[in-house]
Amino acid sequence: MSITPRRDHAVFVPPASFEAERHYYPRVLNAELHPLVRTFLNLGNERILQRYAHLHPRVNAEDLRALLATRPRHFPWAGCDLIHVTTERGHRHMVVIETNSCPSGQKSLPIADEQREQGGYRALVEHTMLPWLAGRRLPAGGLAVLWDKNEPEVTGYAATLADVTGEPVYLTPCFTGAEDPPYRFDDGHLHIRDAQGGWHPIRAAFRYVTQRPWDRLPIHTKTAILNPVVACLAGGRNKMIAAKAYDLANADFHAAGLEIHTPETIWDVAHEEVPLWVNRLGGHAVIKIPYSNAGQGVFTITNPQELRTFMEAERRYDRYIVQSLIGNRTWGSVGRGGRLYHVGTVPNKKYRTFVADLRVMIGATREGFSPLAIYARRARLPLAEAPPAGGTSWDVLGTNLSVKGPDGTWDTETNRLLLMDRKDFNTLGLGIDDLTEAYVQTVLATIAVDRMAQRLHSAKGKFRMKLFRSINDDPALIGEIVGDPKNPRGA
Repeated sequence: MSITPRRDHAVFVPPASFEAERHYYPRVLNAELHPLVRTFLNLGNERILQRYAHLHPRVNAEDLRALLATRPRHFPWAGCDLIHVTTERGHRHMVVIETNSCPSGQKSLPIADEQREQGGYRALVEHTMLPWLAGRRLPAGGLAVLWDKNEPEVTGYAATLADVTGEPVYLTPCFTGAEDPPYRFDDGHLHIRDAQGGWHPIRAAFRYVTQRPWDRLPIHTKTAILNPVVACLAGGRNKMIAAKAYDLANADFHAAGLEIHTPETIWDVAHEEVPLWVNRLGGHAVIKIPYSNAGQGVFTITNPQELRTFMEAERRYDRYIVQSLIGNRTWGSVGRGGRLYHVGTVPNKKYRTFVADLRVMIGATREGFSPLAIYARRARLPLAEAPPAGGTSWDVLGTNLSVKGPDGTWDTETNRLLLMDRKDFNTLGLGIDDLTEAYVQTVLATIAVDRMAQRLHSAKGKFRMKLFRSINDDPALIGEIVGDPKNPRGA
């Protein structure tokens, strides 16, 4: 059965609806997983920690074992975007650029076992979602997948959830600004509307709503939603809080010899202060709107023209973060820890190196975290010996594949996707120890965000809005969370 998502009502997805060609990129279906990546995915946490501790003598293996075995309370499914960097002294490591709640990635990983074509879709549903729901007091009702983009993966999750549970799933659009949305919450209980106009109660939902989900979905719901919105507010879709979550977690991790590596970050920056911090970083910086994603709201600054363009652009929010810019060996930000620059891809036949990032998706199982998907992306233009002229630095430094059209729809530049197959993986110049470090960094960042989400709840499980305001004092964001004063979502 072919699944065709709709924007005006939920689509009924019965079991036996999974079609691999609908839920993977075409080139992924014909790709063969690289043997090194296959080996890494099958290592297991114990061998990973043994190797990591061996290479990092200061790391306390018992502490790392406990962290890898963590079962997050609010953030069981996550993905990190990482950059492979080196220092001026040649020290290479992975740097966390951002953490994503409800990340993409399944459609980009070659199938490891042709007999298990649902691959990471099934692993996430079977070993993360269902154990996370076990023991929870759920209201009566069915199952749903909420979505606002990435049709190949949301349909894949809906079909897989139907197969694993043996019951139909309602694939439900959840777009911002919809005049008559096909979902509603009655005292925290999610109901969705089908094609005939009937409303159905939902006991649990899988969420792939990535664009400011807090302006449509409540923080507290009786229907269990994976991931809950608080995971986004605590850092999964909020770069401001994420930076603070990493800082707090690093204080906890220090005794274990562990650290989340990030670019130097200045948070709570008012618009008029941005040029001061860019100047402090040597005129090269990255400015981020903290609550955007999919490559939107990120501005790379390498010259006065790009800074001027940012300062003159229309503003939605009141606070920004400014980060050191990772460039080339002869240019980039000079922060407190010196200059970081991109390792990049192995030079191609034209001797060109491209900036590339790495996405690592993980899920929390009963035994602890487990890798679910890995892929990479490269920039449009090669890395140059000098900063790009004019306003083109994003084409050299930006790697995100998502492109938002004027009508609000999304497209993907798949020509820049780098698979973990025999061809593309070799261009990244990564080894199994690099993948191990990327995985550990992803786990640490996920735990940091989950701990922040726990801090944002009282002992009675209520969201601490006053605390949230104190650490993210952005009136525009608070307005989105609270919504209608007569029916505040944050209450």
